[in-house]
Amino acid sequence: MNKKELILKLQDIEWEDFEVKEAKTEVPKNSWETVSAFANTAGGWLIFGIEKTGRDYEVIGVQNSEKIEQDFLTTLRGDKFNKKITVKAKKYVFDGKHVLGFYIPSLDGKDKPLYFNSVKNTFIRTGSGDQRATQEEIDALYRNSSFDKKDEELTEFTLKDLDQKTIQGYRTYMENVDSGHRYNKLSVAELMEKLHVIRQGKVTVGGLLVFGNEDTIGSINGDFRIDYLEIAGTSYSDAPTKYQYRLSDEKNLFDFYFGIYDRLQKKIDIPFKQDDKWSMGTNDQPQVRAIREALVNLLMHSDYFSNAKPRIRVFSDRIEFFNPGSLPKDIKYIVQEEFSMPRNPTVARIFRHIKLSENIGSGFDKMFKGWTSYYKNKPKVSGDFDYYKIVFYLEPKTAGSGDPNRGGDKVGEKVGEKVGERLSTNQKKIIEAIKKDASISAGQLAEIVGISQRKIEDNISKLKVKRKIKRMGPDKGGYWEVVD
Repeated sequence: MNKKELILKLQDIEWEDFEVKEAKTEVPKNSWETVSAFANTAGGWLIFGIEKTGRDYEVIGVQNSEKIEQDFLTTLRGDKFNKKITVKAKKYVFDGKHVLGFYIPSLDGKDKPLYFNSVKNTFIRTGSGDQRATQEEIDALYRNSSFDKKDEELTEFTLKDLDQKTIQGYRTYMENVDSGHRYNKLSVAELMEKLHVIRQGKVTVGGLLVFGNEDTIGSINGDFRIDYLEIAGTSYSDAPTKYQYRLSDEKNLFDFYFGIYDRLQKKIDIPFKQDDKWSMGTNDQPQVRAIREALVNLLMHSDYFSNAKPRIRVFSDRIEFFNPGSLPKDIKYIVQEEFSMPRNPTVARIFRHIKLSENIGSGFDKMFKGWTSYYKNKPKVSGDFDYYKIVFYLEPKTAGSGDPNRGGDKVGEKVGEKVGERLSTNQKKIIEAIKKDASISAGQLAEIVGISQRKIEDNISKLKVKRKIKRMGPDKGGYWEVVD
């Protein structure tokens, strides 16, 4: 029988991950690898009494099924594994042949990793097989098990080792967003203690990540960075260069936030016309709040001590936020319950006090609702035990220009037109404007052409590929040249 036929026969497993073992006379030794792998990832069924040859499955049955079941369950309750686990057992009989099924649940993050005999016997599930976890993967499981502890650890540094310019910038921002905040009257030392940046006279890991400098942060994390890339295409393969822009390294999370947010604002559509709903200004529109929440979400929930690095990639059709480190629960439960357990509670506390973040549950809800108030598709969340990713798609609900209040691209003249096609009306307008003012900015072009700045930048990328214009000199202080 094939896989689908086996699943129909063993109705309980449905389409969940499963592994079959012959187990004719005893519990196979490699069963323990599968138990560890399922428990450390998404769970699954371990089936005894099935032989697999290539893609074919055959029911061969187990002898003395009661003894094999008892041996298996007794081992799981014994000392072989570092933690005792409870599994669901099922029995099947097909043409007089006995088959045993055991559902191995995925353990809570705080209980991982599960291993037998030695931590080196930690396994994870990749594809449809059991793989011995690498040391980095084991370390990630341990960090997840102490989900809200790492950024509260104390370092050797004190208040004098923090970046004073960043502290002053934070205080100024707090005064601007909430002039009546009681923390505005505190001394620097008192403020740092209230924010949990300082405890027992020492700087916490989270406090250092936000307010430290290259040297102090580098002493606890030699490769501290957040990658921000802008790619002029829907993938690396259709982009003229690997990336159009890459953010230079900043000294701490506070500076990374403002450096990245400044770029992200230019990549989403922000209609020029105001109404009562957006009376606080264009930066408070729902889609802007959504992308801001996604950025702070990345800062609060990234595992900064993973070999993988937090990464934001802006393609022509989407924005991707990649977070090393898993979510504490499935996303649907986080949103339903407004569940709040940030990986970095100190970092979260610092950003919440200047009103740049929500609790994790309400934060995701704000992202989804805010984005779909303007854009067509809901953000997509995916991930595994050591990462998660959020993708925001840049297709507006209305056809044509993203700005419903101004004239935009006509039908057939979309930004994504292929290289070699004729110039669109908007691209012709851009060239004419550049001829009149070689130093014109993207913002000024957006006003003249009547489309968003993001679409201006996308059109400019296409014009550069078509060799219609080229940039002379640096981004700041340079100028455009029209190629005849």
